[in-house]
Amino acid sequence: MIEMKVAGIALDATTRSPIVLLRDATERRALPIFIGQDQAKSIIGALENHKPPRPLTHDLFVNFIETWDMVLERIVIHSLQDNTFYAVLVVRQGEMKKEIDARPSDAISIALRTDSPIWVMEEVIADASIPVDRDADEAERRAFREFVANLSPEELIRRADVRKDEAQ
Repeated sequence: MIEMKVAGIALDATTRSPIVLLRDATERRALPIFIGQDQAKSIIGALENHKPPRPLTHDLFVNFIETWDMVLERIVIHSLQDNTFYAVLVVRQGEMKKEIDARPSDAISIALRTDSPIWVMEEVIADASIPVDRDADEAERRAFREFVANLSPEELIRRADVRKDEAQ
């Protein structure tokens, strides 16, 4: 799993639908997730630390968690099926831990309100992320190709022997 942060909310150029954009810590990958208007407003409110006069749905859920001495340990966006993302809230109360099914947009909104980490399975990132820094990606590929091109069988054997000695 890779921890990601909310980079912001954007609008799709053609459909004008809101998208929440998650980024990894290196800011090399971004994961766009289409969301509804209400969820976009809720996420923006959380990002701006806006407190409504009365609790909205996500605020109510956070109040419920806190009132019952529960902790949102993290959210996990765990799969992508038929262009739909799936997530869970990992909630702990004392020694008991539960995973609660949630839409990613709702989970993100709640995570922002509780300052909980957002994790994404690597398979989801591989399937749906977009590169943010193409130049850095290309430089990394070039360096790897150069490393492999200059690697001799003798060097591989030497490195394997060193690792074997370190493990003992």
